[in-house]
Amino acid sequence: MRCPFCNHEDTRVVDSRLADEGSSVRRRRECPACGGRFTTFERVELALPSVVKQDGRREPFDEAKLLRGLQRALSKRPVDTAQVHAAARAIQKRLRETGEREVPARLIGEYVMEALREIDPVAYVRFASVYRRFADVEAFKDEIDRLRQRIDTPGTDQLSLLPTDKSRS
Repeated sequence: MRCPFCNHEDTRVVDSRLADEGSSVRRRRECPACGGRFTTFERVELALPSVVKQDGRREPFDEAKLLRGLQRALSKRPVDTAQVHAAARAIQKRLRETGEREVPARLIGEYVMEALREIDPVAYVRFASVYRRFADVEAFKDEIDRLRQRIDTPGTDQLSLLPTDKSRS
């Protein structure tokens, strides 16, 4: 790799470590000519599927657009930036795992809502209200009721380890 300081043709790797939860390698490099040190990141570049919009248009997946959507929904909420980036990476991973060359925009929206539901319920309702185009207050109420039901009955597909009031009678 070329040195960014003196443009020397060759540099040597001083240290390598895993980064981004193992999805990339961080390398510290040193230039033998000028002694300058710098960091590089090595990532696997897998093509994400194209996004098929509701009107039939196709566009390349845009990671920045995904992050903006997550950040807008989580605006002024007590959520760490690392959580937002981890959610974006998880969504991208799910998209790659579909194995499809094209995915509907609706699928990405559903993945975003699932991620937001886990991160912050307020951000979830905020995003869902725009995404699902809530027409009135009743639509908000219905979504909040569904969210409450989900929170009140965690793991509905799993058996409870602790006895509930219903199981005692």
